[in-house]
Formats: sequence, structure tokens, C-alpha cells
Amino acid sequence: MADELGSMTQKRSASEKEQTQDMIHSSSSARTVETLLRVAPMGLCTAALVVMLKNSQTNDFGDLSYSDLGAFKYLVYANAICAAYSLLSAFDTAVPRPLTLSRSWTMFFFDQVFTYLTLAAGTVSSEILYLAYNGDENVTWSKQCTVFDKFCSKATTSVGITFGAVACYVLLSLISSYRLFSSYAAPIPFLANKATEIAVFPR
Repeated sequence: MADELGSMTQKRSASEKEQTQDMIHSSSSARTVETLLRVAPMGLCTAALVVMLKNSQTNDFGDLSYSDLGAFKYLVYANAICAAYSLLSAFDTAVPRPLTLSRSWTMFFFDQVFTYLTLAAGTVSSEILYLAYNGDENVTWSKQCTVFDKFCSKATTSVGITFGAVACYVLLSLISSYRLFSSYAAPIPFLANKATEIAVFPR
């Protein structure tokens, strides 16, 4: 009997050890994927930033630079800030540390902020590009891309890359949202004696 109990204990310990190793391996893999996903927008934002910074054109009709348009300057600033955040968040994710509730809230908050920041920069710049390509007869704004075609081409490339970064931030926001809200217990719809909803607190 004692031998059987000892054998069962050893098997249970081995099983628990394997489960622990699987969890560690799974956590490490997930951390690696998230780190790479956080590095990606850094490269995209940097590329969009560089393309826009070098965007200027001179011809017989005059000079045009990204700095002449407020929306494009905002795009440059937004991409610079987001690239820096991506680097910091990638480093924070890559370092193995216990996942606390405050850390989850912080990551969730900043992921949301930078998602909307890059989305706003891309959207505003897209509106300027639309007017540059198509003009607006109501305000007598003529088409400018027929004159400054190279400028418009580079601006379009920069905006397109920015939306690529937005897609990465959307995925990161979903990941951080899941991580945060999965740390809370499932809500209890009603009490046993009262049909009243109650607040749910972190585990």
C-alpha cells in the first residue's frame, strides 16, 4: 500500500511538473509574440516618419514641403511619439515580470491612447490628401497633386504606412484588453435572495 501511494505521489508530482513547464513555455511564447508585435509599429512609425520628413518638391509652380501643412506635421509628431512608446512597451513586455493589475491597466490605457493617436493622424492626413487629389469646388480649392505629384506620392506612402501601424496597435489593444479584463472574476447576475446586480472586484 505504501509503495502504491508513493508511486501515485511521484506520478502526480511528475504530471504537475509537466503542466508547470507547459505553462511556462506557453507564457514565454506569448510574450515573444507580443514583443514582436510591439516592435512592428516602431518600424512602421519610423518609416512613415522618415518618408514624410523627406517629403518636399520644388518646380516651376513653387515649393511645397510637409511642414507647410499642419496635418502632415501632426503625422510626423504622432509617429515619432508612437515609435518611442513601441520601443519602451516592447522592452517592458520582453522582460519577464509578474503581471500585476496596475501593470495591466497601464498597458491597456497607453495602448488605447496610441491607437487613437495614430488613427487620428492617419485620418486627418488622408483628408488632406483627398482634397489634394480631388480638390473642392465649393471652396475653390484646385487639385494640387497634378502639380506636385511626387509630393503627393510620398505623402500617400507615409499615410499608408501609418495605417499599418494602426492595425498593429488595434491588435495590441485587443491583447491588453483581454489580459486586463480576464484578471477580473465573472460577474454575478443576482444574489440568491435579491435580483440585484453587484460589483465585481479583482481577484
